[in-house]
Formats: sequence, C-alpha cells, structure tokens
Amino acid sequence: MTISQVADEAGVSKMTVTNYFRRKEDLVFDRAEATTRSLAHAVSARAPGESLLKAIRRDCAARIAAGDVTLGPPSATFARIVQNNRVLTSRSLEIADLRERALGDAIAAETGVDDLQQRVVAAQLASVHRVLFAESTGRMLAGESRDAIFEVLAAAAPEAFDLLEPSLGGYGVRADTGVPAGAPQAPGAARAAPLPD
Repeated sequence: MTISQVADEAGVSKMTVTNYFRRKEDLVFDRAEATTRSLAHAVSARAPGESLLKAIRRDCAARIAAGDVTLGPPSATFARIVQNNRVLTSRSLEIADLRERALGDAIAAETGVDDLQQRVVAAQLASVHRVLFAESTGRMLAGESRDAIFEVLAAAAPEAFDLLEPSLGGYGVRADTGVPAGAPQAPGAARAAPLPD
C-alpha cells in the first residue's frame, strides 16, 4: 500500500500523512519517535544520586506496570505482520538501534565524553529492553495473553538488570548540582567512573 492510498482511505492529503509520518513504516510503528527517545529521557530525568542503570531500571519497571506497548507488540496479529515483512522487521531493528544511539548521545552530552566506553555502556543498558521485546514477541506469537507476558517481563526485568549491577550500578551517578531532575546538566555532571576490571 502506498502513502497516497493511505491518504485516500483516511480522507486526507498525502502531505498530511507525510507531515505526521516521515516514513511509510511508521504508520505501523506510530510510537517510533517516542521509543527512540525513551531511554535517553529516562537518564536525563534522573535525580541526583541516581545512576544510569537505576534510572533505566526504574523507568522499565514503570513501563511494565503500565503494559507499555514499546516493550512488546500489542497483539499477535501485529507481531505476525512485522515478522512476515522484511521492511517492517528492519524498521523494528532500526528503532532499537536508534534508541541505543540516543541513549549513548545523552550519556556523552552529560559526561562531556563520547568514546567507546560510553557507547558500550549504552549498548549494555539498552540490551535489556531489546531482549524483553524479543521475549514478549515470541510469547505473543505463541498465543500467550498480554497480561501473562507482562507478568513474565515483571519477573525477568529485575533479574536482567541485576546482571548489569556489578559493572554499571555505580556508573554515571548524577551529581547533586542543584539543577532539578530532567533539566539539562552541564557536561561532566554525572560521574562516569571507569568500568571495573
């Protein structure tokens, strides 16, 4: 289906559709932009004394409790549509990559350092969401209910974050700068200590 066909079906102009959805695939992934910013927002909004890991862990728990569709497909039909379409599968993977990159950019902007270590930290932190989404998708395709899936995610997420705790638990702890949580921080406001050996 073309964007013109979508516009005709919706009774709007093609320009209206492209104003809201830059890519045809985002008609399916309507939360793509919010998803790509989600982890970066979680770390940017963390309170003084809170590490990157703790902020992402807290945000993930809240999303699971709310049944957020960014942690798994809304239905088996949606999952099948994406799974059976190479373009949509590729876009789904791209969204996960963009979320990781945005997180790395947020860490780099906050610490004033953009190097391999910052990107590895971002990849590790983003990996939990990537794995939870894959688990959710597999279970949805197997016929499990969303409620049952989110119960599994609620148990699995803390275990996954616990695995990251020894290396990242004290990484990127936000300093008490007197700036309200969520406000832009000066570079270096978070302590990005070297990772343990």
